[in-house]
Amino acid sequence: MVREQHSDDPQQLDLLRVCRIGRAQGLKGEVNVYSFTDEPEYRFAPGSVLYSRDGETEYIVERSRSVKARWILKLEGIDTRDDSEALNGIELFGEADDPDEMLEDDAWYPKDLIGLEVRLAEHNGLGLPDGQVVGTVVDVLDGFQSLLKVRLEHPVRDAATGEVTESSALVPFVDEIVPDIDLDEQYLTIDPPGGLIPGLAQGSES
Repeated sequence: MVREQHSDDPQQLDLLRVCRIGRAQGLKGEVNVYSFTDEPEYRFAPGSVLYSRDGETEYIVERSRSVKARWILKLEGIDTRDDSEALNGIELFGEADDPDEMLEDDAWYPKDLIGLEVRLAEHNGLGLPDGQVVGTVVDVLDGFQSLLKVRLEHPVRDAATGEVTESSALVPFVDEIVPDIDLDEQYLTIDPPGGLIPGLAQGSES
């Protein structure tokens, strides 16, 4: 999918980091890029518009291809090796998607999730009270599986010394464990398996 409309005012763009340009590829203006996006086929599609950090300079993708785990782009107006070498190190940004469309697709940006209160889901498998506060999302870790880093509302302390032994937990960001996200009310719910959240004792199911 290629976005066809873009904001006319660069200062009003909500930009997300997409890639960093690396070394030149060949002699005809192509560049290697280090991708920071989980949707490179969309962001690097021919005709896509990328921006400088300040949003004032546009870079239009003329063509793109992937080679193993890396991407090679040809940007309009970048036609020689000297042109492409001059771009080395520049970070490119893309417009954020429409939040209503993302909501319909059940998609989220990390910045939307950080700061959300984490509560136990209704009828959770631990048998604990619905809505019990577990903590706050402080980071989103991307890898083979996305993980929410949750700062615990009640850190685990050593019984003898009283020192904090565990202050956070990593929660797999999957539908089965994170069933609901409410950006308006600034919270999400989790239904964690036993042992995932330190210090969270299993209750009695009603």
